[in-house]
Amino acid sequence: MRARLAIAYCLPDHYFELREVVLRDKPGALIKISPKATVPVVQLANGEVLEESLEIMLFALSQHKERGQALLPDALKNDIFHLIEQNDGDFKWALDRYKYSDRYEESQMYYREKGEIFLSQLNARLETSRYLMGEGPTLADLAIFPFIRQFAHVDKKWFDASSYQPLAQWLDDWLMSDIFKGIMQKYPQWHERAKAVYFPHDNQDAKERKSHE
Repeated sequence: MRARLAIAYCLPDHYFELREVVLRDKPGALIKISPKATVPVVQLANGEVLEESLEIMLFALSQHKERGQALLPDALKNDIFHLIEQNDGDFKWALDRYKYSDRYEESQMYYREKGEIFLSQLNARLETSRYLMGEGPTLADLAIFPFIRQFAHVDKKWFDASSYQPLAQWLDDWLMSDIFKGIMQKYPQWHERAKAVYFPHDNQDAKERKSHE
């Protein structure tokens, strides 16, 4: 999700052929370009393959100087990467176990409390600003939002009633945003003979018109 967010945010006028993959039925084309066969994966026109979501996000930022600098300003770069590292490390560890606690040794409550360490940190930031790094969105917001969404939806009733109201408002703002609604459209599973689908979705008709000019 966060890779699509960055592409839609930074490259709304570009065309990416989207191939929706069902992981229990991985196509050979995916395995050929990326042996680890996980998603997301982006293959660039020059053949280079990007296999990590954060790597894809940074590529998207690099392709649009103005938006890239706004999302990753030099003055905040270290703080942004540190926050994403915490999200992708300890918080992601707790999130995976909170979602599927029956597979692990400790209780769901135990893993929720571990995750709350990061929630509390984010909430404190959002008590004084609209976004995680201030009054404008940065790479931190785009990279972390999908994981907070997952955490909140494990027990939405608990989350909505929790003390993390600034965080809940931030989450709701992203959920209601046009960019999120745009990337959440459903796509059919890709197969070898499938008609090409382009992302961002709004470019589908324009791409097809262009191909017939």
